[in-house]
Amino acid sequence: MSLLEIKDLQVRVDDREILHGLSLTVNEGEIHAIMGPNGSGKSTLSHVIAGKPGYEVTGGEILFRGEDLLEMDPDERAAKGVFLAFQYPVEIPGVVTMNFLRTAYNAQRKARGESELMAPEFLKKVREVAKRLGIPQDMLKRGVNVGFSGGEKKRNEILQMALFEPSLCILDEMDSGLDIDALRIAADGVNALRSPGRAMVVITHYQRLLNYIIPDVVHVMSKGRVVKSGGKELALELEASGYAQFDEAALTAA
Repeated sequence: MSLLEIKDLQVRVDDREILHGLSLTVNEGEIHAIMGPNGSGKSTLSHVIAGKPGYEVTGGEILFRGEDLLEMDPDERAAKGVFLAFQYPVEIPGVVTMNFLRTAYNAQRKARGESELMAPEFLKKVREVAKRLGIPQDMLKRGVNVGFSGGEKKRNEILQMALFEPSLCILDEMDSGLDIDALRIAADGVNALRSPGRAMVVITHYQRLLNYIIPDVVHVMSKGRVVKSGGKELALELEASGYAQFDEAALTAA
């Protein structure tokens, strides 16, 4: 079943068009990898799906389970099941991770008309999820991402995904700044969340991440468009030959 449908999406930032008629369909249970060079529009796409301010959609549409995602505020999108893991998660000094998680979790439940969880019940749930993912309990007592290593920040976002149970997870360059060991740990956490009803969009420059998170479909972006789609072998082709050939394809399409 189709979960996310993007049709002819056009987006401007500061009077400069970044996405030039991008189309993409993601079905339930699938993992899609989006690859492309810097400036191809990968992060712009992820931010527009999540509803980050500062992006002007000038054409096209984004449907999530058949509903118009562009008509929803960011918090509505989150409550519907859209989750964005940022390339560089922000630090929030003075806010304990456990309190942050409880506030966000209950806000989503409230938006869906569900009752909020009281502190003891929530604490039990978080501890169970953290234990299942191998996340140390002391991380929950620290300020949100304050003093966290790159790997800890990614694991914190994986904890959020496991807790919030989104239908669509967008991972924006989660391999950025991670060594091999940290990357493997983060990827194991992502793989633990794969399910028939959940789709993931993995945005990356490099094929190495896809050694750990095996995609069903690989898309190549260039100059604001998807210029080629294929199986996981397409990522290996990119590793061998680079992006130059796809830049030419994008110019031809324009």
